[in-house]
Amino acid sequence: MSPTETSTDAETDADASIFDAESDTEVTRWDRYMRWLETWLFASARIAWSDWRVRIGSLIVLLYILMGTVGVVLVPEPTIGAGPRYVGPFTDWQFPLGTDNLGRGILGQIVHATPFMLQMIASGAVFAIAVATAVGTLSGYKRGTVDQVLMTITDIAMTIPGLPLVIVLSVLLQPKSPIVIGIVLTINAWAGLARSIRSQVLTIREESYIEASRTIGVPTSTIIREDILPNLMPYVVVNFVQAARNVIFSSVGLYFLGLLPTSKPNWGVMMSRAYSTAGALYTWDTAYWLIFPMITIILLVFGLILFAQGTDRLFNPRVRARHAGGGPSKSSGDADADSGETKGMF
Repeated sequence: MSPTETSTDAETDADASIFDAESDTEVTRWDRYMRWLETWLFASARIAWSDWRVRIGSLIVLLYILMGTVGVVLVPEPTIGAGPRYVGPFTDWQFPLGTDNLGRGILGQIVHATPFMLQMIASGAVFAIAVATAVGTLSGYKRGTVDQVLMTITDIAMTIPGLPLVIVLSVLLQPKSPIVIGIVLTINAWAGLARSIRSQVLTIREESYIEASRTIGVPTSTIIREDILPNLMPYVVVNFVQAARNVIFSSVGLYFLGLLPTSKPNWGVMMSRAYSTAGALYTWDTAYWLIFPMITIILLVFGLILFAQGTDRLFNPRVRARHAGGGPSKSSGDADADSGETKGMF
């Protein structure tokens, strides 16, 4: 056999060995599940816990969730005549925040209004963000006729004044379900956000990795889900909190003005009654009836804002890569770098 034939056979055997090689490690379905949990759950928890804003914001939001679930069981439902009228705060521990003009505890009213408020906030924010993300992403990625039709609908929604529309719908529908109220309050709030998301998608879709995915025939739904949406998540989360805050303020304002049904307990209803029946704006003796619902609203909005500011790091691939795998804690230099990246977003 000639040296040339021997060399050719050796090269063929080497090529075959490269492509026929098998991994010594077998990845089971359980391993894939654990890897997914590590990447998306455990790493996210470590990233979140390392940011003081997420810690404080999460604790505040968790406090309200507990107040709306466990609190309604522990705190008796406020009833008329349960106590003396106009008991001041911190004077009777049966009514730690005082009572109103009908002898109902202020704390009980705040706690029992929380489930209704949380459902309304969640439904309104989810509706606005879901519609805006769907319309903006599809419009920016597909372009052409789809873009023109969706943006025409968006522009029409943007031209309708939001507050008058909400007031008219509230008066006509008189909604009592918190989910319906939340949707009514954000009925056209998605339009401006949809245009902003479209602008970002128009930029993202021109990236080389998106072009590569389109070239090899990756389905559109997969590209949007795995390549485009992760880049939009920090912006979407921040605007989710913005939408939730708008729902809170809009609902409280409409309840204060008496434009929404007052059959259910609500922080805005408490403030309206404190102003109209007790003159809480003009006398310190009954100001607590107005102040405590205001503090409840402010604290919830503050917690949501802190949580949104800190969650940018959850979607930062560089930060996630440091935390994935359960490795040692980051050095102070890494933490400072992450902090700098986060501050740049806000």
